[in-house]
Amino acid sequence: MTVEPHRARPDRPLSRRLLVKAGGAAVALALPAAAFGGLAGCTGLVPGSRPPPRIFRLTPKSTFDPDLPEVSWQIIVEAPVANAGLDTTRVALMNGPHEIVYYARSSWVDTAPLMLQTLIVESFENSRRIVSVGRESLGLRADFLLKLELREFQAEYFQSPPPDAHVTIAAKLVRLPDRQIVASETFNGVERAAVDSIEDVVRAMDVALGRVLRNLVAWTLRSGEKFWTGGS
Repeated sequence: MTVEPHRARPDRPLSRRLLVKAGGAAVALALPAAAFGGLAGCTGLVPGSRPPPRIFRLTPKSTFDPDLPEVSWQIIVEAPVANAGLDTTRVALMNGPHEIVYYARSSWVDTAPLMLQTLIVESFENSRRIVSVGRESLGLRADFLLKLELREFQAEYFQSPPPDAHVTIAAKLVRLPDRQIVASETFNGVERAAVDSIEDVVRAMDVALGRVLRNLVAWTLRSGEKFWTGGS
């Protein structure tokens, strides 16, 4: 979009012409000077004038306790269910307990549930303690199903900045094919950001999520193996 000034003439008030493309032809729209002044401050009218959105990713867990059991069974990891405020690519924050808002021009590489499903699968694989782990969509013939609920996944400004990164995942380990729940647990991670910036919020989210992933993987392997070998 090109903006050209209309030269002032003694017999008419100052105005501007906004030139836009319409069906290949240039169309001139006469605008009052006051209106043009407001448009001049809106950089979004000029293509490429705003910085591109920033896209962030988190990392899987790669270090675990050496005494984790090595298991022979297989597991499917469902994508966590989440409320609409968290089931999004946008990076959520809360200034109080009742309202979710989002950081401007910042997003995750995928919706939070799908991103976390990938990170959980990769964390299981990194443990090197399980024969096979995958998503339900891959058609894996598994012995267990891990059902998950994403309850918290946001930065919290409940106190003075910097914010706390808060991650909570509730898990149910389900025996297949009879879909018997054999264990359930909730995992929570909180980490204070070093400073109040989106970069440090993402780093804090990665640390908080890392604690959740580490505990989730360890609990699943131990609980599943206990049931598999005859425990209850």
